[in-house]
Amino acid sequence: MIIQVALDLLELERALEIAKESVEGGADWLEAGTPLIKSEGMHAIRALKETFPGITIVADMKVMDTGAIEVEMAAKSGASVVSILAAADNATIEDAIRSARKYGVAVMADILNVEDPVERAKELEELGLDYICVHIGIDQQMKGMDTLAVLEKVSAAVSTPLAVAGGIDAETAAEAVKLGAEIVIVGGNIIRTAKVEESTRKIRESIDLRLKDKSKSESGLGVREDSKKPLKTLDEEIRELFTQVSTPNISDAMHRKGVMHGIKPVFDNIKLVGKAVTVHTFEGDWAKPVEATDVAKKGNVIVVYAGSKDISPWGELASWSCKQKGIAGVVIDGAVRDLLEIQRMRFPVFAKSIVPNAGEPKGFGEINTEIKCGGEEVNPGDWIIGDDNGVVVVPNERAYEIARRAKEVWKTEERIREEIKRGKTLSQVLDLYTWEKR
Repeated sequence: MIIQVALDLLELERALEIAKESVEGGADWLEAGTPLIKSEGMHAIRALKETFPGITIVADMKVMDTGAIEVEMAAKSGASVVSILAAADNATIEDAIRSARKYGVAVMADILNVEDPVERAKELEELGLDYICVHIGIDQQMKGMDTLAVLEKVSAAVSTPLAVAGGIDAETAAEAVKLGAEIVIVGGNIIRTAKVEESTRKIRESIDLRLKDKSKSESGLGVREDSKKPLKTLDEEIRELFTQVSTPNISDAMHRKGVMHGIKPVFDNIKLVGKAVTVHTFEGDWAKPVEATDVAKKGNVIVVYAGSKDISPWGELASWSCKQKGIAGVVIDGAVRDLLEIQRMRFPVFAKSIVPNAGEPKGFGEINTEIKCGGEEVNPGDWIIGDDNGVVVVPNERAYEIARRAKEVWKTEERIREEIKRGKTLSQVLDLYTWEKR
């Protein structure tokens, strides 16, 4: 079973360092990822081959046209395997294969974005490809597409050796082996970790354990029963992902959007994740915010547009009501009072200001209507995430995608943090002088 590490980075020096750690952890093949090739050209392949002469180097060229030329240039630079897009015309693929045979390298067809992966895999097998890569792209992964589901169908249809790529980690790597993959391609779950060697080793151990179980099963010795994990609902998965990341991670994932301006936590070390129950009220009227406690369910966040930052529609007693019900927290575009008591109960409250005075319960306003909070549109059911940095709102229809993207941001920062700890500055790690806009 081959572990191929996809070096999807822009900086060659970083790629070489990460490659070294991954090989020490048990990686078999090293891939010059498409971003690295676009950034550094064929020099990236040459450098990998010179640094790791005994390791198979894969050039993820994603060839779409001029198949023979691109295979030739990758082969002459030191690649042993060259990738071509399965969406390319058959004439391009056939010419790429002829070039590969001439230069003694293999061709791997990537079925990324192919409309019918199974039928295309059958066609590719007839063309004589060396490997077929079942691949779900990162943008598709963010929306929940499942690489293993496609792998299972393709594996049943062809006998060509299969590679699998797209969000693979230790758990899914083992499952991919069970489904028939011979090459497991791992990118972010190795290269974006602080401990690359350890992450690679965990994937190797997971695969080896699966192979051992598979061998026992085939020999009739019996295998351990995998523990049955209860399936999570989509909301449970989204909540778990948002809990693992920060509001800056989420803001980055949304291209700096979604931040509620001027709204801050009323005490430190605070975390808030939940779906919004929205309230629109008027200056000095605290009836609807309090009534929202009866509407909200466990895990919800009450989000209030209060109309004023000088009169509070929220305080200790309303907070106690929420805490007793398991409501996740409150966000107020306005004021809050009873600060000390709220701090003591550790109930997550975010607001624009803190004042001593409250108004009267007049009953104006609405619950679960579209509102503006901190300048951002909030609809009932949108996801609200708050921490010491502030609050962001994520539209419910994009919540899973944004949560996944935020997790990728978090992973990237984990790796950069580790490289800074080793002695580099941030500008050196990111090679800012090269990438400044000209």
